[in-house]
Parts: sequence; C-alpha cells; structure tokens
Amino acid sequence: MKKYTFIIALLSAFMAKSQEIPQIKLSAYVEAYYGFDFSNPQNHQRPSFLYSHKRHNEVNVNLAYVKAAYDNQQVRANLAFMTGNYAQYNLAAEPSILQNIYEANIGVKLSKTKNIWLDAGVMPSHIGFESAISTDCWTLSRSFVAENSPYFETGAKISSTNDEGNFTAAFLVLNGWQRIQRPDGFNRPSIGMQFNYKPKSSLTLNYSNFIGSDKPDSLKTLRFYNNLYAIYEPNENWGLTFGFDFGVEKPNSRTASIWSTPVLIFKKKVNDKSKIALRAEFFNDKNQVIVSTNTTNGFRTFGASAGYDYQIQPNVLFRVEGRFFNSQDAIFNGEKRNFSLLTSVSGKF
Repeated sequence: MKKYTFIIALLSAFMAKSQEIPQIKLSAYVEAYYGFDFSNPQNHQRPSFLYSHKRHNEVNVNLAYVKAAYDNQQVRANLAFMTGNYAQYNLAAEPSILQNIYEANIGVKLSKTKNIWLDAGVMPSHIGFESAISTDCWTLSRSFVAENSPYFETGAKISSTNDEGNFTAAFLVLNGWQRIQRPDGFNRPSIGMQFNYKPKSSLTLNYSNFIGSDKPDSLKTLRFYNNLYAIYEPNENWGLTFGFDFGVEKPNSRTASIWSTPVLIFKKKVNDKSKIALRAEFFNDKNQVIVSTNTTNGFRTFGASAGYDYQIQPNVLFRVEGRFFNSQDAIFNGEKRNFSLLTSVSGKF
C-alpha cells in the first residue's frame, strides 16, 4: 500500500506542475483483452515464452499507464507508472517498488548546434521494432523476438542524429539484460549500440546489439546479441517488416550456444478504419539459452498469426488475432501444436 501511495503522490505532483509548465505533457494508455488458448492451461497462463497478454480465458488488462513528459529542447524527461500483465510478468524479477515503473529518465542536450543527447534512467529498449504498447505495433500480440529480448533497459545513453534527421547512432552502458536493479553477484556493466538509417521516407534500416551477460559474474558468461530489421512502407496502404535476430552466449570454458529468430510481418489497409496483419516467425534455440523446455530439441518453434484491426475512434482501437505455434517437441500441455484467439480494446488519451 505504501508503494501505491508514493506513486499517487508523485503523479499528483506532476499533474499540479503541468498546469504551471506548458512543456509538461500528460498522457495515458490502457489495453484490456480477452485471450483463449485451446491447450486450455489449468493455471490460466499462456506458454512460458510469452509475457504479454499472458492470461488464458479471462478478461484482463495487459498494460495501462499514465505518463508525464517534459521537453524544453535542452532538457527532456519522462516519468510513467504502469499496471497490468505486462508489468506483472516482465518485471517479476524486480523489487516490488520498481515493478510499476514504465519509464523514468532524464536527458540533456550536449551541443548547441548538433542533436547530441545524454539520457539516463529507465528507458525503452534500443533493441527491436516492437514495444509493449499494442497500438504502436502492427500486430496485436508481440512476436517471439520481442517477447524474448529486452522491452526496457536501465543505464545511460549517448545518441546523435544528423542534420537531415535520417541517421541516428547511439552508445549505451546498461545494468544488464532488461534489468532495473542488479541482483546480487552482478557487477559487470553491459554495453549496447544502435544504428538507425532511413535512406528514404519509405525505408528504415536498423542494427542494434547487446554485449554483456544475464548470469552472475561467477559464471563468467558472455552474451553477444544482434538485432537487425528493415521496415518498408511505400505508401499508407501496405507495409512489410523483416527482422532477424541472433545471439551467441559462451559460458566459461564451454562451447558457445547460438540462437536465432527470423520474423516477417505484412500489413494491409482495407479501408479508412480497417487493417489486416499477417506474421510468420521461427525461434531456433536448441540449447535453451533463452527459452527452457527440458526437451530433446529445445525450443525450435514456428509461429504464424493473422489479425484484424478496426479503428472505433481516432484514439480507440479494436483488434482480434488468431495465432498458431508448431514445435518440434510436445511443449504445449503434451502437444506439439498450439492455437489461440486474442482480442483487445485499447485507447490512448
């Protein structure tokens, strides 16, 4: 109860301050959903490799947050508190006082003439083309690669954007692989880089990486993760995203393990209020570095989905999606295949 009293007090202070400072903008987001998994898990939890829209056969909230953002062109800051299944499952390893933090960061512009920034705190991840906010993504549910790579990160970032605004480079020092607070025995810093280039308005090319570990220092493990994607949107009617992530993890004096996750997403505008999205993906993690199955072939699973969106209001979106998994081993309640239906209503305010 003390945690929520503290959060409410902070929000009240920001709301009061926003009346005085025009650079402070308040916003909110909420996504309610219902999902049905035909494997019928009795504990009402979807498969272990999913962290968003996690609950089966119940109406729930995936993500709801309130946010205050400040920007005067020289200093910027974001503070957002959240609740929902995303917070519950993605931040389960964090102390309870930190589990409701969606963003908490501040940035300072380092140059009067160039767009160079130093940001620090809890920030959205520099890895991937998807976020926890469903309305910002082409598909209702998140892909394999988004669910099993960092959604958020904590650390410091130096970023620079060229004068044309089509190329951004960033270097980061992080607390670890999707960590706010380091657990005991974790002392080595992790680093990351990002290069984002838009050669033309219809094409985005990105490379990001992570070099560090998600294991205690005593295990002397090194993880090198690579994230590549291309987004092509020639016009407002359709678009194509191709992503390919691969990671290498080497424990001390042992053979390195490699995993990879290709994904292809196609979206098509049907009319002014409707869109469809199709996705195909594969997660190849035979040595179970990221997803543990305790089976012979590890996590080697193909996924496909088809979704439909209807824009009820400019800020309210209805979505429905069918999703299919096919694994080499029987990891879905004794079956190799899994099918689910998911629907949601979300709003930005």
